[in-house]
Amino acid sequence: MGIFDLFGKKDVGTDLRKQLPYNINTQFVPYKLKANSRGSTTLVVNLKNMTESPVTSSVVVEVPERISLDSTGMSKEKEVRLGTLGPNESKEAKVEIFSSAGTDKGEYTLTITAFIHYRDYAHVLNAMKKRTILEAV
Repeated sequence: MGIFDLFGKKDVGTDLRKQLPYNINTQFVPYKLKANSRGSTTLVVNLKNMTESPVTSSVVVEVPERISLDSTGMSKEKEVRLGTLGPNESKEAKVEIFSSAGTDKGEYTLTITAFIHYRDYAHVLNAMKKRTILEAV
């Protein structure tokens, strides 16, 4: 008997740490980014809750040098708060990615991290990372 059983609360934290919490699917619209000029593409992240309980979710997108998440070229990381996802529920996050005159042709690796929060967005219970490649032509 756990301490949470005494108060009628269920400890879902241990269950959430045992399994993969999310299914993360990504796509780019348009598929490629313009190199050596100003341009943009939209990263669409589809996040599906694979757990058996509702979770508070957020997604953080990180980009490498030479591309950015704003038109000024300064932002390299962005958080999108998705709210509560029920069991087997999906939500979409859209993040715009920008190229500049300094963006060379080639492949750029982006890191997408999906978080499960408890209480509020400052407390993290579990996280899952995925890397995807964006091509600049």
